[in-house]
Amino acid sequence: MIRGIRPLLRGSTYSGMLFAYGGALASLPLLPFALLPALAWHPAPRGARVVLVLLIWAALVGAVGLARTTRRALIVSARRLLGVGLPDPAAAPRPAGAPRDDRWRTPVWLLLHVALGWTGCLVSGVLLFAGLALPGGWTGVWAGLDLPGGQVRVNGGWPSCALALGCVLLAAVVCVAVTNTLRWSAPRLLGPSSAERLALAAERERALAERNRLAHELHDSIGHTLTAATIQAAVAGELFSADPVAARAALRSIEESARAALEDLDYVLGVLREEKAGTAPTRTLADLPELLDRVRHAGAVVEPELSGELVQVQGTLSRAAYRILQEGLTNALRHGAGGPITVRVAAGPDGLELGVVNRTGASTGKGAGAGAFPTSGHGLPGLAERVRLLHGRIEAGPDGPQHWRLAVRLPVRVAA
Repeated sequence: MIRGIRPLLRGSTYSGMLFAYGGALASLPLLPFALLPALAWHPAPRGARVVLVLLIWAALVGAVGLARTTRRALIVSARRLLGVGLPDPAAAPRPAGAPRDDRWRTPVWLLLHVALGWTGCLVSGVLLFAGLALPGGWTGVWAGLDLPGGQVRVNGGWPSCALALGCVLLAAVVCVAVTNTLRWSAPRLLGPSSAERLALAAERERALAERNRLAHELHDSIGHTLTAATIQAAVAGELFSADPVAARAALRSIEESARAALEDLDYVLGVLREEKAGTAPTRTLADLPELLDRVRHAGAVVEPELSGELVQVQGTLSRAAYRILQEGLTNALRHGAGGPITVRVAAGPDGLELGVVNRTGASTGKGAGAGAFPTSGHGLPGLAERVRLLHGRIEAGPDGPQHWRLAVRLPVRVAA
């Protein structure tokens, strides 16, 4: 019983009824336009003219519901007064071939809204009036209520008070019924349409792909920086007394690589926090000499083999090539066992070939530094996914008994 009475005491019930009243009042300006044809049709019976007015009125209300601004206003007001979680209409364009099933849903909702508003207004108004008028018989005066079927008269006293209380409770029940009906139908008629759900799913997919790309970028940048900085700091400590110039060069390299990594980190965190991030820091093949210098400052010997017009490699291809080489050099520093690191970049007329070859431990096939640099294991899988998205090929594995080879081919045409 308490559970049945609880909806009558909720403020949301009466805010929902206020929302229904608003729909009824909003339809009043359209009523004069619906009356004009009926007034011009004098010979018709009265009942036919009433039906004609209601039909024209409903058609005008439905026409208003076709406007997108109407739907947005209804969604906002339903969220505030009905407490229904409705998302804003998708701003993304409708996918090709998607059904336009959202055109009729808003007019149907608006007609239901107006019909429930007028019904609830009239019924609850009559019941409330009766609840206020019936106790007038308390002093012995007859209390009457004119209804379409006749007049109801109740003598004063306790019967009139009980009937008045019943009328007030029925008015509250009408408010609950109207509010619950609107609350049930709002997600079905004002919620996302099939086209909007497709657009929202596509937007979520783009957002997930962007976050995945940022995760790869951050892994490559921070992983390379920390690996190179650790080795460079060790080199600087060993050379600080014997060769101060080389030690200072290693420290400068640590500063430069850390600053670049901080730029990447600030941008990625800004995007993840959904803040207005600045321009994304881009690293391309034009930054490859700087990357190789940082690796040399870490004490490694780098032997680059560059061929083709690398300056003509632009955009996504150039950025992806830089990150692939960065991850390959990072793995060479982490797991390499000394010896030169060969970096190959060849730009051809129909694609780009990348390669990194380094010396590994003779007995285990792993570098001597493998234990000193714990890894997450996401490096090579991340590279494979990056290459797959560019429709390329990747090979990674032993190259003879003492070398490890990373080879990537990206079949993207070089910009002319």
